[in-house]
Amino acid sequence: MPEPVYNVLFLCTGNSARSILAESILNTEGKGRFRAFSAGSNPKGTVHPLALRELKSRGYPADGFSSKGWDVFATPDAPQMDFIFTVCDSAAGEACPVWPGHPMTAHWGVADPAAVEGSEFEKERAFAEAARFLKNRIMAFISLPLTSIDRMALHSHLDEIGRMNDVTADRAS
Repeated sequence: MPEPVYNVLFLCTGNSARSILAESILNTEGKGRFRAFSAGSNPKGTVHPLALRELKSRGYPADGFSSKGWDVFATPDAPQMDFIFTVCDSAAGEACPVWPGHPMTAHWGVADPAAVEGSEFEKERAFAEAARFLKNRIMAFISLPLTSIDRMALHSHLDEIGRMNDVTADRAS
């Protein structure tokens, strides 16, 4: 029997940087096992150009992304989510829609690279750090034995992943 394909939604307030990074990374690294989506509670309407540049520099797809509201995924005809991860602190504290199917949720907060002010180098470094943190968490997530772990243990693992610092070996990328 083939392993199921899990739908994962990454939520942020603006849906212009972190959630877009996570969507592209998971769709690539989890290809065949996961389908990732992203949305925001208050979407900016455009994807941050440095998010797209960071994805390209890491070899991830950077085309076809849009900044959209989370209401797109709360309709009856939307894909049913298995997992929902908030990647910014403000979205974690907001009242979310009721998601069909009661997906597993966790908070994986990452500092907002789009909020960094300073030189172009400092902004690029912030996007690189956010992408690195998200990739590390995503790699930990996709290594979980999802079909053989009970729901309570899985929720505990998802929370642990959200508390990860940059501890895995992705420093070179």
